[in-house]
Amino acid sequence: MARDVSDATPLTSRAELIAWFAEGEKPRDSFAIGTEHEKVPFTRSTLAPVPYAGERGIAALLDGVRAATGWEPIVDAGHVIGLAGPDGGGAISLEPGGQFELSGAPLPDVHGTASELAEHLRVVRAAADPLDIGFLTLGMSPKWTRGETPVMPKSRYRIMAGYMPKVGSLGLDMMFRTATVQVNLDFASEADMVAKMRVGLALQPVATALFANSPFTDGRPNGFLSRRSEIWRDTDGDRTGMLAFAFEPGFGYEAYADWLLGVPMYFVKRGETYHDVAGLSFRDLMQGRLKGLEGEYATRSDWANHASTAFPEVRLKRFLEMRGADVGDAGMIAAQAAFWTGLLYDQGALDAALALVRGWSAGERETMRAEAPRLGLDAPAAGRTLREVAREALAIAESGLKARARHDAQGRDETLYLAPLHAIAASRTRAEDCLALYHGPWEGSVDPAFGLCTF
Repeated sequence: MARDVSDATPLTSRAELIAWFAEGEKPRDSFAIGTEHEKVPFTRSTLAPVPYAGERGIAALLDGVRAATGWEPIVDAGHVIGLAGPDGGGAISLEPGGQFELSGAPLPDVHGTASELAEHLRVVRAAADPLDIGFLTLGMSPKWTRGETPVMPKSRYRIMAGYMPKVGSLGLDMMFRTATVQVNLDFASEADMVAKMRVGLALQPVATALFANSPFTDGRPNGFLSRRSEIWRDTDGDRTGMLAFAFEPGFGYEAYADWLLGVPMYFVKRGETYHDVAGLSFRDLMQGRLKGLEGEYATRSDWANHASTAFPEVRLKRFLEMRGADVGDAGMIAAQAAFWTGLLYDQGALDAALALVRGWSAGERETMRAEAPRLGLDAPAAGRTLREVAREALAIAESGLKARARHDAQGRDETLYLAPLHAIAASRTRAEDCLALYHGPWEGSVDPAFGLCTF
């Protein structure tokens, strides 16, 4: 989850909320790729979760990474809860259950993403190995109960954890036990944003199926290929989902801003203090009548932070976030960036992707979303299967990456990063691989995953 924003410029009108999104528009030659991924830490010798405190805890891990990188600490109520790279060049943050997240820098191509990831993993391994810490490449912690999962000392998470059970039965599982990978992409105009939002939303179930990698909970199969994705379906209906209104005529910044205004708040941050306003209205904050904070008015940082507490399958901030995938190994993280970059950053590919999804109804999109976590690539998809759609989407993405013609030092273009996805579309998901091992060589235990499914 991104670092909270600090900008005290007052917001006095709805038009300013809408304009905030438009400020994200960039020239096409300035488009960048930002990749974020979470990974679940564990203690290698015991396969236990890693606490925040202690000689071999998450705080000590952050100290080790800080010493290696020189990145600045991010502090919350006296606790280091992340690290910030220089000049906006990425950040490390903690998810509620200790999931260790890299929010990567904006980079020009997927080659840069792969290089950034390799360097991050090198540094983190060097800091983690002496502490007996490893990291899983699974989209959900496979062994520990939620009660056994540690809690990170982060103020906004305390507020969220108190509110989540009021609006869904699985929000705490989402917070404390899941791990995702997302790619953040730019748009040139409102029309460009709309096209990318629609393709992203419609094809998010395809990404969920291709990247399905969370088949275990509490030490046994959970009945899903992507339990992480299923958990989001019962987290908080006010702030999640497929945003059917994004496909309606006239959709744009204004419609998204109005939807976000209707999303209940979590917190208001003033200085270093997080005020719990969970369930209250941003409109009331704009009018200075928010219960408990009467006389406080909305600022740009309040709007930016509020935008970060909405969790649809594609999220609009001043860029677009693709949010449907379980985390995987380094190759899968780069593949996720390549998949969406190929689909959305070449105009020919974007047009082809729009044509692919154009005829789907809201009901068909919802069915894909509902069935992908359980059935993966075998889920129904508007009279086809997600596997068939995935193969077509991959072909479009490959054409888009070829058209971009971004080459590495060996002369290879970005299509090389799609190889794991082509293999999955032709056979089975990582989740199905793990289930086959569980029912075979692993002899009904998830413990071997802590050796095989690690970075």
